[in-house]
Amino acid sequence: MTNEQFKEFSPTIPTDPGIYKFVDKEGGILYVGKAKNLRNRLSSYFGEKKYQLAKTKVLVRNAHHIEFTIVETEQDALMLENTLIKKHQPRYNVMLKDEKSPLIYICIKAERFPRVFLTRKTIKDGSTYFGPYLQKFRVEQIAELIRKLFQLRTCTFQLSVENIEKGKFKPCLEYHIKNCAAPCVNFETEEAYNRKIEQIKNILKGNLSTVKNHLKAEMQEAAEGMRFELAQQWKEKLALFEDYQGKSTVVNPAIKDVDVFAIADDEKEAFVNYLKVVNGAIINTYTLTLTKNLDEDREMLLVYAIQRLRERFGGTAPEILVPFEVRLPNEEEDVERLRKAGQEAFEQALEESDTQKNGITITIPKIGDKKKLLDLSEKNVQYHLLQKRKQAMNATGRQTSAERILRTLQADLHMEAVPLWIECFDNSNLQGTNPVSSCVVFKNAKPSKKDYRHFNVKTVEGPNDFASMEEVVFRRYKRLIEEDAGLPQLIIIDGGKGQLSAAMKSLKELKLEGKITVIGIAKRLEEIYFPDDPVPAHINKKSESLKLIQQARDEAHRFGITFHRNKRSKALLKTELTEIPGIGAKTAEKLLTHFGSIARIKEAKKEALEEVVGHAVVEKLRTYFNEQ
Repeated sequence: MTNEQFKEFSPTIPTDPGIYKFVDKEGGILYVGKAKNLRNRLSSYFGEKKYQLAKTKVLVRNAHHIEFTIVETEQDALMLENTLIKKHQPRYNVMLKDEKSPLIYICIKAERFPRVFLTRKTIKDGSTYFGPYLQKFRVEQIAELIRKLFQLRTCTFQLSVENIEKGKFKPCLEYHIKNCAAPCVNFETEEAYNRKIEQIKNILKGNLSTVKNHLKAEMQEAAEGMRFELAQQWKEKLALFEDYQGKSTVVNPAIKDVDVFAIADDEKEAFVNYLKVVNGAIINTYTLTLTKNLDEDREMLLVYAIQRLRERFGGTAPEILVPFEVRLPNEEEDVERLRKAGQEAFEQALEESDTQKNGITITIPKIGDKKKLLDLSEKNVQYHLLQKRKQAMNATGRQTSAERILRTLQADLHMEAVPLWIECFDNSNLQGTNPVSSCVVFKNAKPSKKDYRHFNVKTVEGPNDFASMEEVVFRRYKRLIEEDAGLPQLIIIDGGKGQLSAAMKSLKELKLEGKITVIGIAKRLEEIYFPDDPVPAHINKKSESLKLIQQARDEAHRFGITFHRNKRSKALLKTELTEIPGIGAKTAEKLLTHFGSIARIKEAKKEALEEVVGHAVVEKLRTYFNEQ
C-alpha cells in the first residue's frame, strides 16, 4: 500500500479506539494491531519515516489494504487484538502469539463453599468468571479486598457433607488470623457462606450500592469510635470500589456463542456487519456489501446476509443478535432463489418457516452486554457506510490540482470548454530594431516547451506592437488550420485593448471569431480584457486561475526576450566582425568575449590580439580597420 493510496483512504478512518488489520492481495492477515486512535496510529505507518524499522516497511509494502474494527475502549481493543492474533497467527505479529493471555479473570469456583481466585484461563466446569481485566495490580486489590471483607476459604479441600461430618479437617492458620471462618469444621454454615458469595457477585457485576453503604457505615463507626487509622482504611476501600470498572463488552464469558448482525443502507447498496462471538470472544468481523433491487427491503436484505455470512464463516451459534425482528427461512430453502423471486415469494417462505426448527434463537437486545455487542456492530457498519460514501465521492469528484485550476479558470472566464490548451503571445523589440514575437503553449496547466514558437516580424517596420501582433497571430493560426493540428481553447494576448483588437482582426480574417476564447491582460493592474468589451474584468488576486494567466504571460515575455537578445547578438556580429573576409562567427565571438566590444578590439595592441586569435587574423583585422 503506497502513501498516495493511504492519503485517499485516511479521511474515512475514525478516531475511535479499535483494532486494525493489514491484509495482503490474497486476503491473508499480515498484522493485527490495536490503537487508542485508529487514524493517528495508522498514519504513523505512512509518510516520510527516517527511522522506521525495516520490518515495518516490508509490512506496508506487502499490504494490499487495511481493515479496522472500532470498539468502546482501548482495553477492549487489546482484548480483541489478543483474540484475533491467537486465531490468525499473523506473520508480522510477535507478541501475544503464545497461549499465555494478558487478560485476568476473577473466578468463583463451582463447588461447595466456592473459592474466589484470579486466573488467566476459563474452564467450562460451571464456574462463574468475571472480567477480563487488564491491570493485574487493580484486580489483585479487588480480590484482596473481597477476601478481607468476606473471609473466604483458600484451601482446595473437598468440603463435602460426608467429609466434614467425618471430621477429616481441622482449623488452619487462615482461621486463626481471621482470614477464614472455618466452614471445614462447620464453624460457618453453607447458607451463610453462600450469602457472602452472592454479595461478591453483586460487587463484581457492578451492583455496589449495598457494599458502599456497608463501607460508609463501617467508616463512620470507626470515626465515631476515634479509631481514625481504621476509618482511613475503610475510606481507601471505598475509593477503590468507586474506581472499580465493570467487565468488558468485547470478551465476556457469560455471553457464550452468538452471531451479531447490523445493517446500514443507502439508495443503491446495503451493508451488513457480522461479529462472530465464540466463548464470549469476538473471533471474526466482516462487512458484506449488497446491491439493492427495487423490491427488496431491509428485512429481506438482512435475512439474505445472515444466511450467506453464517455459511461463509461457519457460523453455528444457537443465538443471533439483530437490530429488528426477522424470520429466517428453513435451512433447506434456496435463499438465492428467494432473493431473485422477489418480495412476495420471500414473505411467503417466511410465513411457512419456523425459526426454532433450525435450533436458532433470534434476539433483539434492549439492555445489557448483548445490547452493547449489537451497538458495536451497528457502529462498525455505519463507519463502513460512511467510508464507502467518501470513496464514491472521491471516485466521481476526484480532481488533480491541474483540473481544479482549469475548471476555476473556465468559470472565471465564462468559457464553454475547459481550457486544456492555452497559448499566449508577446512582442519584443528595442527601439524598433529586431522586432520579434513569442508564442508559448500550456497544456493541462503546464508549459509544453516543445510547442513554443518564436516569430521574426516580416511585414512591419519600426516599433508597432499592434501590427506585429496582428501578423504573428495570423501566421500562427493560418498554419494550424493548414496542418489540421487543432486549435487552443484559450488565447492570451500580453497587452491591453490595442493588442487584443489587433489579434482579433487576424482571427476574424481566419473565421475563427467565436470559436476560441481570447483575452488580453494589462500589466499595470492585471486587468482582463475581452473583445468588444470596454470594461475590464478583475479576477481575485489570490485566484489560482489568475496565477495561471500570469504564469503564461511571464513565460511568453521570458521566451521573447531571450530570442530577441540572441537575435541582437547575431546581428551585431554579422554587421561588424563577420563582414571581415576570413573571420567567421566563432572567431568573432572569441574576440568579443575577451575584449568586450569592437571599440576595444580596435584599440588593442597587436601582441594582445595575437594571444587570442593568432597572427593571420590580426593582420586581417588591422587591414580592415585601417581601410575604414
